[in-house]
Amino acid sequence: MSNNNSTLVDKKCLACDSDTQALGHEAVNIYLPQLKNSWQVIDNKKIEHLFKFSNFKETMHFVDEVAELAEKEGHHPDMEINYSQVKITLWTHKINGLSENDFILAAKIENII
Repeated sequence: MSNNNSTLVDKKCLACDSDTQALGHEAVNIYLPQLKNSWQVIDNKKIEHLFKFSNFKETMHFVDEVAELAEKEGHHPDMEINYSQVKITLWTHKINGLSENDFILAAKIENII
């Protein structure tokens, strides 16, 4: 794991299998600095970030782009949409915690803006 954002951006989300373990605190702390924005870690199981926009049209354009990216990656965030804000929450449901996929998708979402 390198401290280079392009490393995450260049990766592809891979399906988790029954042997996949949720990332521990140390691994999460290695991945977080690779992201451009300040993502909050929630109970060491999720990461979230609030993206702000100047109007509803920009907000919805971002949501559409995230949805397209999520489909392409096969990994889907939770999104809470308000007029000029989108809260993105990422976690891997199958393992009830964080995986590398969450950080890959976070890095790719950051590149949308």
